[in-house]
Amino acid sequence: MKEKSSYTPIAISVQKLSPTLKKLRKFLLSFLGMIFLIGTVALAVAIYFFIFYNLPSPASLKDYRAVPLSSQIFDRNGKLLYEVYREQNRTRIKIATLPSYVSQASIAIEDKDYYRHGGISVIGGILRAAKDTITTQKLQGGSTITQQLVKSALLTSERTIQRKIKEIILATWAEKIYSKNEILEMYLNQVPYGGSSYGIEQASQTYFGKPAEKLTIAQAALLAGLPQAPSLYSPYFNPDLALARRNEVLKKMLEQKYISVSLQKTALNTPLSVIPPKTNIKAPHFVFYVKSLLEEEYGTQQVEEGGLKITTTLDMDLQQEAEQIIKEEIDKIRNLNVTNGAVLVTRPPTGEILAMIGSDDYFASPSGAYNVTTAFRQPGSSIKPINYAIGIDRGLVTAASILLDVKTCFSAPGQPKAYCPRNYDGVFHGPVGVRYALASSYNIPAVKMLAMNTVTDFVASSSAFTITSLKDPQNYGLSLTLGGGEIPMVEMAQAYSALANRGKPKKLRAVLKIEDKLGKTLFEFKDPNFIKDIKQPLSTPNYFAMTGKNAISEDAAFIVSHILQDNGARVAAFGSNSQLVIKDKSVSVKTGTTDDLRDNWTIGYTPDFLTAVWVGNNDFTPMNPYLVSGITGAAPIWNRIMTVILQDQPDIPPVKTAKVVGARVCTDTGYIAGKDGSGNFNCPTRFEYLIQGKEQGSSIKVVRQEVPVTKDSGKLADPGTPETEMKEKTVLKDQFGMYCVDCAHDAQPTPRP
Repeated sequence: MKEKSSYTPIAISVQKLSPTLKKLRKFLLSFLGMIFLIGTVALAVAIYFFIFYNLPSPASLKDYRAVPLSSQIFDRNGKLLYEVYREQNRTRIKIATLPSYVSQASIAIEDKDYYRHGGISVIGGILRAAKDTITTQKLQGGSTITQQLVKSALLTSERTIQRKIKEIILATWAEKIYSKNEILEMYLNQVPYGGSSYGIEQASQTYFGKPAEKLTIAQAALLAGLPQAPSLYSPYFNPDLALARRNEVLKKMLEQKYISVSLQKTALNTPLSVIPPKTNIKAPHFVFYVKSLLEEEYGTQQVEEGGLKITTTLDMDLQQEAEQIIKEEIDKIRNLNVTNGAVLVTRPPTGEILAMIGSDDYFASPSGAYNVTTAFRQPGSSIKPINYAIGIDRGLVTAASILLDVKTCFSAPGQPKAYCPRNYDGVFHGPVGVRYALASSYNIPAVKMLAMNTVTDFVASSSAFTITSLKDPQNYGLSLTLGGGEIPMVEMAQAYSALANRGKPKKLRAVLKIEDKLGKTLFEFKDPNFIKDIKQPLSTPNYFAMTGKNAISEDAAFIVSHILQDNGARVAAFGSNSQLVIKDKSVSVKTGTTDDLRDNWTIGYTPDFLTAVWVGNNDFTPMNPYLVSGITGAAPIWNRIMTVILQDQPDIPPVKTAKVVGARVCTDTGYIAGKDGSGNFNCPTRFEYLIQGKEQGSSIKVVRQEVPVTKDSGKLADPGTPETEMKEKTVLKDQFGMYCVDCAHDAQPTPRP
């Protein structure tokens, strides 16, 4: 018998909606539907106007004719320096006439997936560009060859999401209309290769004087690397970067199996060998320096085709005089293996570049267009004022402090051999004040100064002087103060501007005003110390109006500037009537020559003007040792240019600051002199400027003690010297060593006032 189920059905009661609620629900659904419909329509309209309105058709690519407007570059007084790309020089060619490696070079460096995508490369381009945009906070590229074509021919170069979306749509559209070979042919005929050269045929004629069908693999690789940044990779203006870029293209061609290893090796060993440019350009190094800056800010297309009017800081009259001077002076010393020179003239209060000469002849082959003012060169002793300025500002030394110029060797962790610097003249000068050590450019005291500052702190402090080339302190040793690091002239000029500007460095400025083709002002430089006519008599700059942070105190800047203009302090090394003296003018100046004789500098300034000069060889071959006197080579060029600049200017010496005081100091210790009971100084004295609160500086000790001396000569004996005896002597001690005052010496120290 079956048991009865215990399951009992549960009854669920569903209450019907009232008529009122039904009406409300119907109204809400209708309302939401209407909102959705309106939103959809609005979004569609927005997308249309944001992206598709006035969207050009890629069908016009083959018939597209750009009408570029030349941009004009003027000096500060309205003199035309250069018309940037008056027209696009373009000769169209058929891709079938070119060797296969010409187009393959462009594919290798610009778009390795060219034959595998439909206009855009999602993984290789868009995702990478999106990542870079997020990490750098700037809209980045990631363009295929097709995208570059439509951007160059149909769109503007503005970096916006709207333009990028249009570019992607047009690239995809173009791939539906044209074959890959047609797109590649249009690309090679369209893109810029630098200057007025548009299209690879004109580029081949410009750089090599031959049709594109006769290009070698090395030449094709060079041209393929240009469209990404024609000015940056220009073989005329940046041959080192152009060579590196060409070699990168060859590497990509090998990786993608377009060329063999043997063909790559042959091409890598081929020099650039471009023909000289033909143009009526004035101040060419400066013009292309400006053009490169503008391209970074506005893009290549806007600069080349946008009809901009650019007024620069350059004074063409001064530029031409400086060009003549440097040519004449370099010609005088070519027999001493000096083939090149460079000049940079600036206004420290504003950072304006008044003259820039990157070589003595821009059009000289093979590397006259190489701009030494922006190249990395060793500054030699011209870096010493920065080293001493840091030490004086930190209170480690004063201008009166005594440094022992004696044989000193410095050991460093991990270095098996000690560093033992020598002076240029091969002489140890004994106890020497900081004023005389810096003015006469003695090496051993400068190395001691850097040891007190430490290399790490010096590199960190140099960045405040706007020197950005010195990166990791571990890459340098104590020879850094003798010019052991490479620094461009433009950075040296900025660093010295801190000394001229009471401690405030000014970054260099090349542009005063930029107007677009409609006359709208895009940029205008304004500064309380700006004076258009630099030939009129100038007065002391308004230091209080200067903006920016101090690299050092105004007090330390004054003292270093005063030392560098003190002809008496440098007379022992340079004589009383050297090329560092400008008659009747107070000018602070420092020379510099590297130990390997590859770089020779002179940098000098007043409160209103600064001139930096370099001579040497672009290929780093050493000069004749005769030039290493410190006052030949660069110094005569500097003297002539500064004489021209200052001839109608009043003498404006650096103004003593409130915290700088004058005092009598002991010549043997550098301490402030005391007086005996009769009111007389208790030591031989001289006058010196000191900073209140930092009068002490480094300590030098004067003691009587027994020291080992040689029996035959009475000289202080080195460790391990035979035939010595202990005698009580007067000894000066610093933290690095000692000097025996009343011992015999090979060469007596130069007398000091």
